[in-house]
Amino acid sequence: MSVSKRGRIWWYEFRFAGRRIQESSKSTSKTLAKQAEQRRRRELEQGFNSIEDVRQQLIRSLREVSQEYLESYSLRYRSVTFAKHALKHLVRHLGDKMIVDISEKTVREYQDERLRESAAPKTINEEVGILLRVMGERGQLIRAKLKKEKQLKLKVPKHLAKVFSPEEKMQLIEAARAAKSPTIYPALMLATNTAMRSSEIRTLKWEQVDLEKRFLVVGRTKTDAGEGRTIPFNPPLYHALREHREWYTLMFGRTEPQWVSLPFWKVAPA
Repeated sequence: MSVSKRGRIWWYEFRFAGRRIQESSKSTSKTLAKQAEQRRRRELEQGFNSIEDVRQQLIRSLREVSQEYLESYSLRYRSVTFAKHALKHLVRHLGDKMIVDISEKTVREYQDERLRESAAPKTINEEVGILLRVMGERGQLIRAKLKKEKQLKLKVPKHLAKVFSPEEKMQLIEAARAAKSPTIYPALMLATNTAMRSSEIRTLKWEQVDLEKRFLVVGRTKTDAGEGRTIPFNPPLYHALREHREWYTLMFGRTEPQWVSLPFWKVAPA
């Protein structure tokens, strides 16, 4: 054991599982610093020995484990955007901590820190969920304890969806038609008449649109069930897409099957 004084505060330092642990005791008393070091060592040893056959995993940092988790996640799921975003915040706050060093208290402190950063409770809950999955069996134990204490999830306020009146919907459509960008109107018509996801609309290609038979085929999407579904056109959507194709042909000279039909979200074809 080694304790040293920095200013008025005593720090302790020791090695655990080949790693250097150097932390502040937050005390001006050398005696309390030694006691804090003993408690800290005992916490790490208890966590290290609580689950058999995973000791090497427990002493790895969250940063290391998160990278492997994201690589595996990207192989299993199509959309990794949120996982990347969540892990970025987790690593920013907890990246240097060993898995064995993350406890229920750590999770509660993380929740508080993210609330101070004005993150939404729903977002924080999802980030904590990923954190506990990254941690494996130790994460499951922490999840169970937090759930028992009713501290696993932050309370999420309920928001009622706004339903546009027919008059408001008409005003929105008229504003879209009058917009400088000629692609806003067809995008709005797709959104209001097909229930397509925004990512499905953004990546819609001309090969998926059949104006003669008046339907489109949804391409790559978030779920297997959603991919390949066909959506028939009602008259307003058909006329909007027909007008859009006329503008598109005039602007780019032709329409190629592999080109994105709404180029204001993508680089327009040359």
